[in-house]
Amino acid sequence: MRGRSLFNRAAMGMALLSAVLVWTGCATAPPSNVMAVVCDTQKIEWEVAEEAQIEKFGCAMGKQGMDPALIYTVALKNVTEKPRRYRINIFLLDMDKAAGHLVPRKGKPPQLAPGATAEVKIPFIKTTDMPGKIHVRVAPMSE
Repeated sequence: MRGRSLFNRAAMGMALLSAVLVWTGCATAPPSNVMAVVCDTQKIEWEVAEEAQIEKFGCAMGKQGMDPALIYTVALKNVTEKPRRYRINIFLLDMDKAAGHLVPRKGKPPQLAPGATAEVKIPFIKTTDMPGKIHVRVAPMSE
C-alpha cells in the first residue's frame, strides 16, 4: 500500500512539472534536425529545412566592437549529397529585430560540402536584454 502511495505522489509531481513547463513555454522540443540548444530564451520557434542540421545553437551577451551585443552562435551541417549554401535568419519577435547570415559566407563557389559543418556568429548590436521569444529560419539557397 505504501509503495502505491509513493508512486501516486511521484506521478502527480511529474504531471505538475509537465504542466508548469508547458505553461512557461519550456516544454517545446526542437525538431529532430536541431541537436544542441544552449540559450536562455523562453520560447524558440524553429523553421529548419530538411537539407540542413543545426549541430549547435547558443546565445550569450558579449561585445561587438565597443558596443554591447547579444550574439547567437550557430553551427550548421549540410546533410545532403550536394554542396549547398544556406541562409540563416533569427527574428527577436518581442523586440522587433532581425538578423541573418549566409553559410558559408565566402568561397569559390560559396558552398558547404556534403557532411561539412560551418559555424557562424550572428550579433544583435546594442541589444542588452535576452528576448522572450525568437524565430529561427534556416533555408537552402536556390541553385
